[in-house]
Amino acid sequence: MASKLLASSCRRTLARTANTSAPRGISTAAGAAVVAPTPEAFEDQGVVTVKGVKISARPLYLDMQATSPVDPRVLDAMLPYYLARFGNPHSRTHLYGWESDSAVETARSQVADLIGASPKEIVFTSGATESNNISIKGVMKFYKEKKRHVVTTQTEHKCVLDSCRHLQQEGFEVTYLPVGSDGIVDLEKLRSAIRPDTGLVSVMAVNNEIGVIQPMEEIGKICKEFNVPFHTDAAQALGKIPIDVEKWNVSLMSLSGHKIYGPKGVGALFMRRRPRIRVEPQMNGGGQERGIRSGTVPTPLVVGMGAACELAKKEMKYDDKRIRALQERLLKGIKAKLDGVVVNGSIERRYAGNLNLSFAYVEGESLLMGLKDVAVSSGSACTSASLEPSYVLRALGVDEDMAHTSIRFGIGRFTTEAEIDRAVELTVQQVEKLREMSPLYEMVKEGIDIKQIQWAQH
Repeated sequence: MASKLLASSCRRTLARTANTSAPRGISTAAGAAVVAPTPEAFEDQGVVTVKGVKISARPLYLDMQATSPVDPRVLDAMLPYYLARFGNPHSRTHLYGWESDSAVETARSQVADLIGASPKEIVFTSGATESNNISIKGVMKFYKEKKRHVVTTQTEHKCVLDSCRHLQQEGFEVTYLPVGSDGIVDLEKLRSAIRPDTGLVSVMAVNNEIGVIQPMEEIGKICKEFNVPFHTDAAQALGKIPIDVEKWNVSLMSLSGHKIYGPKGVGALFMRRRPRIRVEPQMNGGGQERGIRSGTVPTPLVVGMGAACELAKKEMKYDDKRIRALQERLLKGIKAKLDGVVVNGSIERRYAGNLNLSFAYVEGESLLMGLKDVAVSSGSACTSASLEPSYVLRALGVDEDMAHTSIRFGIGRFTTEAEIDRAVELTVQQVEKLREMSPLYEMVKEGIDIKQIQWAQH
């Protein structure tokens, strides 16, 4: 009886929604799902109002480094584990637990297969941030009697840098290696930074802000030479570039589900078994995931991440070829119509889906606000609320004024040529509009070298 009442209530609700609103067009990057709009979205016909900003339609999505839409095929794999197969995978006494446990182990194998690891080396977590915390704090606290030093880079994700600062507060020492103007770490500086008491080297595989790919195999060889565990945050690399944990010689690798068209709230940690790496758990509880990450494993999310990894392995070459073509179309389209456009980070060693550009003589926040019909960002989603220039770009030696004008375009599996062309059109319009209002740009056009001007102090 209760189920009939619930079904009847759902039908009435859906009928009301269908009668009061028509579905709006959405970007292909938003996936196949249609989200029920909020009431304020219909204040004006054809205008969406969100947080006080009026937008003519849903903006096209070019922020794939922040998150990616769930692939409909991934959602199909997940749904049964929300509805019929809802058992706790740690329940050992009945079918519901057995089938959930089997699904979790299948997903573990799918994740392992994508990076060339054994399923026994995969630990499921809530995401890459948790995996990074377990790796950095867990390793150093486990080996704290003999190892008191960490080596990382200045351009790591904030959760890595904050974990290192946390260790410093507890008496550990951390070396933050600088990077070159291309964003690549100097291997000789890395080699010279390693000490007898170095317990961990942590270097991000693909940078989340500028898309630069570090020389992972060479770093792995150096760490092997000194017998130092090597950790990498591979959240932005998984499913986008080939990963082989043996070739890279990594001891720990942090992975994320929602960067590869999987669900949010799930990630994984690769932990090498031979030679074995040990960590001190950062969470106490029921001892799930070999005691490394206690807590009930969320079967639907894990199944989704596994399905996303399986799809990524099958489609990586196709996706890469297509995304490279779209990136080239975007860059050529913007550079053909605008001068003073700079690509941040290495051109050669970068993931094609991440294009970070700086526009000279334009104020970054004004450009972002003007591009309200294009969902882009000025850098990491984790630090985009800050008005400070990107610490990653400053580490590259980018001038503060250019660092303030950076925009990160994220291209993905569902991005279309039409969206790229529209993004080019809107970006060019907005940059030209802002430059028309810029006295600095007028001075440059008149041939004045503004860097030689001595500005008066008031």
